Amino acid sequence: MTDYPALLARLARRAREDEPTLPLPDGLPAPLAPTRITETQQRLGFPLHPLLAAVYRDFANGGFGPDYQLLSLTDGPTSDQAVDCYIEARTKYAGTEWAWPEGVLPILTWGCGMYACVDCRSDEGTVLLFEPNPGDPDLAWWIDSPSLAEWFDHYINDTGWWIKAETGEDVDDMPAWPHARKRAATCPPNGG
Repeated sequence: MTDYPALLARLARRAREDEPTLPLPDGLPAPLAPTRITETQQRLGFPLHPLLAAVYRDFANGGFGPDYQLLSLTDGPTSDQAVDCYIEARTKYAGTEWAWPEGVLPILTWGCGMYACVDCRSDEGTVLLFEPNPGDPDLAWWIDSPSLAEWFDHYINDTGWWIKAETGEDVDDMPAWPHARKRAATCPPNGG
C-alpha cells in the first residue's frame, strides 16, 4: 500500500473518534520535520519503513493508536521515545539470548514489557509483537500483522488482537517470527 495520504486521513478520523475533545491534529504531538526524520534514521543506523516515516512526518509524533498509543519517534519524554527504547534494548541485551533484533523498532508499549514493533527491514513493515513474559526468548517474537498498513487498518476498524483479547477471545493464533535470533546475532548493538 502506497496511498499514504488516504491512510493518514483515516488515522486522523479514528484519532478524532478516540479523543473527540482534542482539536486534531493540533491536539496530537506535532509531526516531525523531514530533517528530524533523517537525523533519527542516521542515529538508528537504518531507514524507517516509508509508511512509518510518513506517519511521524505527515501526521503526528505519536500520541494516538490502540491502548497506550504510539510512542514518539524522538523529541518526546525519554521513556516514551521509540528510538531510545530501541537503542536501550540493543545495548542492554547485546550478547545475550535476549538480544534485540536489528532494524526492529518498538512503536507502542502494551505494558508488562510487551511491545508492538515494526520490522523496518521488511518491505511490508511487518508488525511484530514482543512478548517476553513466558520467559523464553525463542517464544518472545510473534507476527502481529504482515504489514504496517494492515496493523493501522486493525486499529482504525477495531479488529486487532487487542480488541479480541479484551472480549475474551483466543489470540493464540499469531505465527512465530522466525528471524529474531538471526537478526539479533548478525549486527552489533547501535550505541547511538
